[in-house]
Amino acid sequence: MIDIALLKQICELPGAPGFEKKIRDFILMKVRDLADEVSVDNLGNVIAIKKGKNNPYNKKVMVAAHMDEIGFIVTHIDDKGFLRFHPLGGFDPKTLTAQRVIIHGKKDLVGVMGSKPIHVMTQEEKTKLPKLTDYFIDLGMDKEEVEKWVQVGDPVTRERALIEMGDCVNCKSIDNRIAVFILLETLRELESPAFDVYATFTVQEEVGIRGAQVSAHHIDPDFGIALDTTIAFDLPGAAAHEKITELGKGTAIKIMDSSAICDYRMVAFMKQTASKNNIPFQTEILTAGGTDTAGVQRMGKQGAIAGAISIPTRHLHQVIEMAHKSDVAASIKLLKACLEEMHSFDWQP
Repeated sequence: MIDIALLKQICELPGAPGFEKKIRDFILMKVRDLADEVSVDNLGNVIAIKKGKNNPYNKKVMVAAHMDEIGFIVTHIDDKGFLRFHPLGGFDPKTLTAQRVIIHGKKDLVGVMGSKPIHVMTQEEKTKLPKLTDYFIDLGMDKEEVEKWVQVGDPVTRERALIEMGDCVNCKSIDNRIAVFILLETLRELESPAFDVYATFTVQEEVGIRGAQVSAHHIDPDFGIALDTTIAFDLPGAAAHEKITELGKGTAIKIMDSSAICDYRMVAFMKQTASKNNIPFQTEILTAGGTDTAGVQRMGKQGAIAGAISIPTRHLHQVIEMAHKSDVAASIKLLKACLEEMHSFDWQP
């Protein structure tokens, strides 16, 4: 149904915010034959343009998928060779327990997230919630050896391979490498876009949608579609109103998140297009958490008629993020159909 081998490559490559070179180089290698023009801006966003087949008014639609993943940056090497770090993106501290990470120094080194052993904790320490500052990275080396390879300022990413679980894929960095995959596969299948498509693989989304702001300012799109994951809280104990989305129920059409209220015309167009093409979908209201939608919507000279296609994902911002293959396939179908049919909708306010 989907190209698992390609998705695995995309998810497993490192790319903490501000350190996206390896994933960017891979995207450039894959996208060059899928677009009419490809460029990289000063911030590191990749912009691949596919010209519209019948676009007399030179309309532009920007599609944004961020390539960065949550990670860390080394801030200190202590006398025993243990590393302290600062997060790049949002972490729930308890998810760091017993995890392996990769320090990208002069060479890649695997480390483990360590903390105080439960055997020597006080009763109070056993019951309190963990903090990021409770953790350190253990490389199994003394300081002299560590400093041969690692320095303050080196990025750190999480170590976890992609696997298939039933009808789902599971990996670190499904957020947002699944969207990178969807955008590449859409470009591969897209033959007749209505308007000029600016497929934009953005950087530094996890630290404040920085790449989307810069690229939208440069592109100045008429229309915008962001691609990102969203919460699927279809888990034991979740009330119906808490679910946001569910796995296997189709792609999600965003109505709003904490950073953007999607244009009602784009929401209506996406719903109409999905129904017309028999693409399963669900709607999404995400009251906490922002996406590139905001940057795409606001940063052009006159703003953009913007919305988002969201991929339902369980266990977000953990190393066990999970998405359903059929939802991924539906997201590709919806994006392709939207890009081909945008000219047919009445966009008047």
